[in-house]
Amino acid sequence: MTDTVEKCSGCVSCAVRGGHTPWYKERLYVVGIITILLIIASYLIPGLSNLNTAFVDYLKKLWWAVLIGLLIGGIIDHFVPREWISKFLSTHKKRGLLYAVGFGFLMSACSHGILAIAMQLYKKGASIPAVVALLLASPWANLPITILFFSFFGYKAYILIISAIIIAINTGLVFRLLDKKGMIEKNPHTINIKKSFSIKDDFRKKYKDYRFSKKDLYGILKGSWALAKMMAWWILVGMIIASIARVYVPQHYFMKYMGPSLLGLFITLVFATIIEVCSEGSAVLAFELFNQTGAFGNSFTFLLAGVATDYTEIGLIWSTIGKKTAIWVPVITVPQILALSYLFNAFL
Repeated sequence: MTDTVEKCSGCVSCAVRGGHTPWYKERLYVVGIITILLIIASYLIPGLSNLNTAFVDYLKKLWWAVLIGLLIGGIIDHFVPREWISKFLSTHKKRGLLYAVGFGFLMSACSHGILAIAMQLYKKGASIPAVVALLLASPWANLPITILFFSFFGYKAYILIISAIIIAINTGLVFRLLDKKGMIEKNPHTINIKKSFSIKDDFRKKYKDYRFSKKDLYGILKGSWALAKMMAWWILVGMIIASIARVYVPQHYFMKYMGPSLLGLFITLVFATIIEVCSEGSAVLAFELFNQTGAFGNSFTFLLAGVATDYTEIGLIWSTIGKKTAIWVPVITVPQILALSYLFNAFL
C-alpha cells in the first residue's frame, strides 16, 4: 500500500500518550481541578456568585458539540487509515482545499467540535492548508448552521456563508504559498501514497465482510479519550475566561461600543477574541448584536473573528501543529474579515 513500513499508525493516542505520565502532570486533570475549585469558590465568595451560573451556561452550550467532535475524532482514529486522509487532504493541489471545505459541510460540527476533528485529521496526515481551511469554514459552512442563519438573517445568510467559505479558501491558498516557501511547519504525519492507490478498492478489501465488535467500541473510546486529553483543557480555560468576561463586563457596554463604525468593528474584534462560545451560541449572540445595532458587518466580525482569533483554537494549533501556523492564522484572516465587515456596514 505504501513504500514504507510504519512503526506507528500516527493516531492521536500516540501523540498524547508519551509514556506513563503521572496524573498530576496531565494538563487536563490540573485544569479540571482548578476549574472545580473555582466553581466551589463561587458558592462561598459573594463576589464570585454569578461565575458559576455563567460557566454552567457555557457548559450547556458546548458539551454536546465537544462530545460529538471527540466521538467523530475517535471514529476517524480507529477506522480511517492514514492513507485515505493523505490521498484527499495531504495534496498540495488546490482541490485539497475544496475537499476540506466539503468535508466541513458534511461533518456539521461547531467551532469547538471541529477542533477535535481537525487535529485528528492533521494526525492522520492532512496538509496544514487543508486543516486551516477546514477550521475556518466548517463552523459556518455546515448544514445545521446554514439553517440557523437563514432563520436569523434571511437572505443575508447567503452573504455570510459564502463570505466564510471565500475567506477559508483564500486563507488556505495563502498557506499553500507559505508552505512552498517553508514559512510554516511541515506535517510529519503525512505519508507518500502511490498514484495507483484506490480508496474504493482499499475500503472493499478492509470492510467487505466487516462486523462491528466490542473491540471497535473500545478503539473508538480510546481514540476519543486520547483526543480529549489533548484539547479539552484548552476549552476549559476558554470557558473560565469567557465566564469572567460575561459576569464582570456590563452588558450595555457591548451594545454601546459595538456600533457600525471602524471603532465599533475593532471593539467587536476584541470581544470576539475574548468571548468563547460555540458557533451555535455565537450565531444567537451575533443576531442579538445585529438587532441592537443594525450593523451586519459587526455581526460578521463577531462570528468569523471569533473562530480566527479564538485563543482555544490558536493555542491548540500552537501546541499541536506549531507556532508559525498559529501566528499566521489571525494575521491572514483578520484583515479579510475586517475589510468585508466594513463593506457590509457601508452597503447592507
